[in-house]
Parts: sequence; C-alpha cells; structure tokens
Amino acid sequence: MPNGSTEDEATQRVQDAHEDAHGMARARRTGGSHRAPLNGDAVDAILAQWRRERPDLDVSPMGVIGRLKRCAALVQQQLDATFAQFDMSGWEFDMLATLRRSGAPYRLAPTALFSTLMVTSGTMTHRLQRLEGRGWIVRVANPEDARSTLVQLTDEGFAVIERAVEAHVANEHRMLAPLTTASLTQIDAGLCDWLRVLESGKSPTGGK
Repeated sequence: MPNGSTEDEATQRVQDAHEDAHGMARARRTGGSHRAPLNGDAVDAILAQWRRERPDLDVSPMGVIGRLKRCAALVQQQLDATFAQFDMSGWEFDMLATLRRSGAPYRLAPTALFSTLMVTSGTMTHRLQRLEGRGWIVRVANPEDARSTLVQLTDEGFAVIERAVEAHVANEHRMLAPLTTASLTQIDAGLCDWLRVLESGKSPTGGK
C-alpha cells in the first residue's frame, strides 16, 4: 500500500471514521448534552430506542440513572464474591464492620445498629440471632442500663472482619483502578452533592 501503510492501519482508519460519524449523529440527537462515549454501551442502545420512539422527550437522565444502576449491580456482584471468600453475606459484613469501626470494645446498642444500617428492628433481631449463632457476636449487659443489652464482637468475629475488610478494601481499589485520580475526585464530588440532596428529601429547587 502507498506510503508504507499497512492493511491494519487502513482498517483502523475506517473504524475511526465510523466512530466519528456515530458520535456526531449522537450529538445531533441529543443536542450536545449528556454525550455518551464514542464506543457506546448497553445504555446507549436503550437511549437510542427511546429517542427514536419518543423524540419529544429528553431522555438524557436515563443515561445517568441507567449507568448508575448498572454500575451498582456489577459492583455488588464483585463485592459479594469477596464476602463469599469469608463465608459471609453483604449484610453480615456490614454489621460486623459497623461494630469494628465503632472502636474498642466494639459494641453498640441494637438501636444504633439498625438505625445505622437502615433496617427494621424485626430484621435486626433475626440478623443478630444469625450472627450470634455463628459465634461472631455476643449480647452483653448494658452497664448503663440494666434493662437493655449491647451487641459486641467476639474474638472470632473480630478476627474474621479484620481479614474481610482488608480483602474488601483491596477489591474496591482494584475496581476503581481503571479510573484516573481526577475522574475519581470528580465522580466522588458529584455523587456527594447529589446524595446530600436526596437524603435531605428536597428537590433541587428547594421544594418538597
């Protein structure tokens, strides 16, 4: 081929031209807002279908929410795989981790646990029984209130959560490794702002 070009280079130029055309077509459809990467993903296909079927709707928020949901599902799969290495479920990890990070003597009132983990008291009772049966927690008398008990990590529970949290953090680092520090900072800041609004129960305009 002329100028020393190889067949692979020619093929790559054709692919690049196709991707550029695809990107420009998407930009025209969206008016330049919420553009997806040129290589596209499964959410892009969904957006394209809705834009074809309902051109009167601005479906760009579906891209953000859809990708968040998809990322959350895929992340959860990988988190669960790590927890399974320690023969524990996600909720078991969360409860043990909550006790561990509370600091010595690693014990909390059941009410503090279910409010932190956002579960009902009935669910908490069942889960405490499960963890107690596994030897990971024990219920002890509350020295400040004889009518109540506290939930405390056992030595075995402390040992298993120490190993599990190390693997968990390493797993999180691995999942985020493909992203740059700048990207992670931007994502974290954006999610923090949005979470604050959602948790306040207020709309972005300040209404209920």
